[in-house]
Amino acid sequence: MAGHSKFANIRHRKEKNDAARGKVFTRLGREIAVAVKAGGGSDPSSNGRLRDAIAKAKAENMPNDTIERSIKKAAGDLNAVNFEPVTYEGYGPKGVAVIVKVLTDNRNRAAANVRNAFTKGGGNMGMPGCVAFMFDQKGLIMVEKAQADEDELMLLSIDAGAEDFVVQEEGFEITTTPEAFSQVREALEGAGVVMVSAEVAMLPQTITSLSDPEDLKKMRKLMDLLDDEDDVQDVYHNGEWDS
Repeated sequence: MAGHSKFANIRHRKEKNDAARGKVFTRLGREIAVAVKAGGGSDPSSNGRLRDAIAKAKAENMPNDTIERSIKKAAGDLNAVNFEPVTYEGYGPKGVAVIVKVLTDNRNRAAANVRNAFTKGGGNMGMPGCVAFMFDQKGLIMVEKAQADEDELMLLSIDAGAEDFVVQEEGFEITTTPEAFSQVREALEGAGVVMVSAEVAMLPQTITSLSDPEDLKKMRKLMDLLDDEDDVQDVYHNGEWDS
């Protein structure tokens, strides 16, 4: 989930994921499987989409042997990899814009479950495009302050093609165009930089603040319901609230 405080939201997501590692690894394995099929094979050196999927899995602390098993399983049975990417859009409490990205083998099931989550979370699912214009697709890389020197990391990132480098209280946020994401990530990886998160994400252009306790309760319920769905890979929103 990505909102205004991107670093804080990524950290919150990782902490929550650690309590349900099996489900997280299943989602990441599904993403790796799709990358093997769509990206042209199981060799990361010639499959950029797979390299990015592996980097995302490593940032989520997925063990190397688990990653390798996911790649081998997908490569050994390409016909079984039939997950389809679908994006749903809608509104949460107080009109918070929400984008839900899924990988599913059953569009009807996924649509029904996502719609149900919106309804129970005090929102409603909208038509395609209803909120997408409020977001920009960007490469987003997070690095904790303890993992890198600010000046060195900034120079490395900009030289590799990053658009922006922002210093937050907990760490550094590096943004790129989707096209430059892989080369920037690989430059950091080659320099031994440990990343908290590395992915192409949907970043909100504007923020909707939630201050009413009831709105916040509904929004958290919506996020929890979406997180519980196996088909859901990523959720992005433009909501902001105090932790």
